[in-house]
Amino acid sequence: MTDITLLIVDDHPVVRDGLRGMFTAAGPDSGSGPGFRVLGEASDGREAVELTLRLDPDVVLMDLRMPGGNGVDAIAELTRLGARARVLVLTTYDTDTDTLPAIEAGATGYLLKDAPREELFGAVRAAAEGRTVLSPAVATRLVTAVRSPAAQAAGTALSAREGEILALVAKGTANRAIAAELFISEATVKTHLTHIYGKLGVNDRAAAVAAGYDRGILGRS
Repeated sequence: MTDITLLIVDDHPVVRDGLRGMFTAAGPDSGSGPGFRVLGEASDGREAVELTLRLDPDVVLMDLRMPGGNGVDAIAELTRLGARARVLVLTTYDTDTDTLPAIEAGATGYLLKDAPREELFGAVRAAAEGRTVLSPAVATRLVTAVRSPAAQAAGTALSAREGEILALVAKGTANRAIAAELFISEATVKTHLTHIYGKLGVNDRAAAVAAGYDRGILGRS
């Protein structure tokens, strides 16, 4: 049985060491299914994209909040580039501002770091097969968001990153300059803008800024 290959992405070395040790020690008999092989580690989102494209792992274990490039942007970039790897978010955060953007960006699953090791092994195996894996807390939040009248009427609220980009757009900042300031690619900026337009129900930058002021997202004009 072929091992599942992994890339571990986290800005804390002790977390990466712990996960590497856990998966390296897990043989094919650790639960039902194949074993694991860690191909590499990354400390931020930009490095994660680079190593994913170079190493081509089956699954990327992705943290979200990292200096130098966050997980959501990395997931969006890998989705845009058509990477084969499945992304399983592994984080301590389960707020709406973290879970919804990660799933929207293309994550296959979302698990919290307090998950038991057998649950983590099972989630990685499921992700490798393309099956969606969500921790109970995250699944509840997603169901609530989908069922809420506000979400049905006007789409989900802007994520923290989308709010940052809209604020820069309001200042007249060009896409290339936004990308440089936020340490993301220009293509990722365009992807975020597409999401912003959809959530605000507009078609261009000027209308997005106007809607942002009208809804209080950007404060007062």
